[in-house]
Amino acid sequence: MSKPVADIALIGLAVMGQNLILNMNDHGFVVCAYNRTTEKVKSFLENEAKGTKIIGAYSLKEMVDKLKSPKRVMLLVKAGAAVDAFIEQLIPLLSPGDIIIDGGNSEYQDTDRRTKELEKKGILFVGSGVSGGEDGARYGPSLMPGGNPKAWPHIKQIFQSICAKVNREPCCDWVGERGAGHFVKMVHNGIEYGDMQLICEAYHIMRNGLKLNPEEMSQVFEDWNKGELDSFLIEITKDILKYKDEKGYLLERIRDTAGQKGTGKWTAIAALDYGVPVTLIGESVFARCLSALQSERIEASSVLQGPDAIYQGDKKQFLEHLKKALYASKIISYAQGFMLLREAAKIHNWNLNYGGIALMWRGGCIIRSAFLGNIKTAFEKNPKLSNLLLDDFFANAMKECQASARIVVSTAVTLGIATPALSTALAFYDGYRTARLPANLLQAQRDYFGAHTYELLGQEGKFVHTNWTGHGGNVSASTYDV
Repeated sequence: MSKPVADIALIGLAVMGQNLILNMNDHGFVVCAYNRTTEKVKSFLENEAKGTKIIGAYSLKEMVDKLKSPKRVMLLVKAGAAVDAFIEQLIPLLSPGDIIIDGGNSEYQDTDRRTKELEKKGILFVGSGVSGGEDGARYGPSLMPGGNPKAWPHIKQIFQSICAKVNREPCCDWVGERGAGHFVKMVHNGIEYGDMQLICEAYHIMRNGLKLNPEEMSQVFEDWNKGELDSFLIEITKDILKYKDEKGYLLERIRDTAGQKGTGKWTAIAALDYGVPVTLIGESVFARCLSALQSERIEASSVLQGPDAIYQGDKKQFLEHLKKALYASKIISYAQGFMLLREAAKIHNWNLNYGGIALMWRGGCIIRSAFLGNIKTAFEKNPKLSNLLLDDFFANAMKECQASARIVVSTAVTLGIATPALSTALAFYDGYRTARLPANLLQAQRDYFGAHTYELLGQEGKFVHTNWTGHGGNVSASTYDV
């Protein structure tokens, strides 16, 4: 048998897989490429990988035989059953201490389960978030590995070589145990949903309310990208707005129904499961659901009345308010995302490095933006920070921007322009800064109709029931919650 030569194998030759292989090759690693449809291996070696050190395999056994020990196998296949199927086929071919890495968008509970199951067989499993799209995969993604910590020393060099760098610091570090890497990637994608929806609402206000043309809007985003809103998504929005083909501006001809692959929905579900008010990501998912009802919306637009949406004030001044509202809302979205990370870490006993996570997101990934450095600083200053909004930098930013957020949301309401994400950001901010919320009435209502009990101020921990009507009983409900 020939001597093993490959440093790592990668299964799955779709665009992300191919680009990651080429990236690894660029950094001096010998990669063995494999795909279930073996013609793809042949085509890849003869075309994109031609003239490189990349080798191919036409069976899983041949692939494993070409690997140096410990054998490292990375999967970039569809999440779910396909990952489990490949793991089942790989187990008999691998030895204790070998490593399987899942680089797809797997659900974190699946990664949790796989890490535990493979640990019993002596195989080290890693679930890694990979962000940055095809360009990131090719030239430097953000990587978020978690799983069995014993695997990290054996994959660290490869991962930190191929990832994006900011100020020469790698946008990749060990995230935490079991499903932590994929959970962090899921929250990253949820924040991405929020960022995109906020930008879409700003665009909607500019287009329908201020009646700006695509060139003017592109210029606004270009200006915004020079300041605190400097980010990948603002930058690409500027390019999208001014893109023209032979028929004119392309954006105005794109159908307004958005799809989703599930990670935003998973974030919203996790938020509900853990009781964390991640309202902005939730609204962003629902906004996509509403966009999908296009035929109903077209019918409703001819039946349901609303105001005529034209802004009458100073447009330049309003755009300054819109910039600040977008910035404030973005801060709230990230604050909510980190609240969810903190709660999940507590429940799963993950030792997450929050500043490190912010640093991983500064380059290579879709939500990369200037103020992630400020998030890292906030957690460095206070690793036990309960909420980003309580850090001086972010508290001051909100103080500076919240009046503008109120102007933008109230203006959008009077113009009849839907701003679910901008509105919920402000509602969360006001709720979070309110010492006394009306939940006392809610508790009274629950006790009135269902004898669910309540606590009195100053007597926390003691649950009491009132016979509100005089003809109810004194027995309280203890078996269910409403």
